[in-house]
Amino acid sequence: MVRVRLKDRVRVLWIGFVLPLQNDLNNLTSWSEKWKLGFNPEKCKVMHIGHSFDTKYRMKIQEKVWELEETKEERDLGIIVTSNLKPSQQCVKAASKARSILGWINRHFGLLNSDEFNILYKTYVRPHIKFCIRGAFKKFIA
Repeated sequence: MVRVRLKDRVRVLWIGFVLPLQNDLNNLTSWSEKWKLGFNPEKCKVMHIGHSFDTKYRMKIQEKVWELEETKEERDLGIIVTSNLKPSQQCVKAASKARSILGWINRHFGLLNSDEFNILYKTYVRPHIKFCIRGAFKKFIA
């Protein structure tokens, strides 16, 4: 009996969040038509963060209804955002890039003293690692 009530509450909350989001999408499309700034619906995507409800969102553009594609991972301004908001994918890719640059340094410069290596490391490797959080730094770059 408690589970049914809890399930009903969750369902009510779920419906309560879906309708305002769909209304916001409708408002955005009407605004874009008014100001003649069109959306490209093929590039618009939906990422569900924090829940796994199967919700579909639609945009009506030029009398055609587009169903928005669902995505689990997006890259924006060089940062990878996943649906679980964990930075692991970002750190793996940053560590991979840093390792490849270290290999490049090793192949092209051979033997280096510590001062020369520090200059190359700070110039080419460290900028890629800065996208990774400190806690994961030790895990991915040893």
